[in-house]
Amino acid sequence: MGMNARMWISIGLTTAILLVDQASKIWIKTNMMLGEHFNVAGEWFQIYFIENNGMAFGMELGGEWGKLALTLFRLVAVAGILYILRGMLKSNATRIGALAALSLILAGALGNIIDSVFYGPLFGYERWFHGRVVDMLYFPLWQGFLPDWVPIWGGDYFIFFRPVFNVADTAISTGVAMLLVFQRRYFPPDAPAASPTETNYTTSPDG
Repeated sequence: MGMNARMWISIGLTTAILLVDQASKIWIKTNMMLGEHFNVAGEWFQIYFIENNGMAFGMELGGEWGKLALTLFRLVAVAGILYILRGMLKSNATRIGALAALSLILAGALGNIIDSVFYGPLFGYERWFHGRVVDMLYFPLWQGFLPDWVPIWGGDYFIFFRPVFNVADTAISTGVAMLLVFQRRYFPPDAPAASPTETNYTTSPDG
């Protein structure tokens, strides 16, 4: 598969995930009140509108400086992902699965960066780089009191799965899981190194 085909696969997947992520967040912001929720498939799949200061699955990094540091870290991470993607796009040895996984991670990171950077001034509650990330996907698959014999949490009320997340979080988690599970397939140890024409084609006599 040529470089242009790989590039368009990456751009298409990243754009599609980003559009779905932002469309869902903007719909939630403009149609629901914070804390409002409704069932999609019984009580085990709900749309539950919450906001957090930027980490995945409803977790937060506290304080004003923590929020800014997290946003800046995301920007640096995206720059790193783009650098790696650039190299992958140039190499004919790149597996499509690896390219898709990294594109998913890129789309998820960009989706949450948009919230952090732009949502504060866009929705009129904070300044640039201090926006809150919108979460809405909630899957409380089981809830109830744990038996007393369970260590530490015995007798406590427990919800599985408690975190509330968004499409961007899902994309990041899926991409990371793909890289971990299919690592040997995507990056086989005996894979041939990229040829000079693949990595340094600009120095060829033909220009």
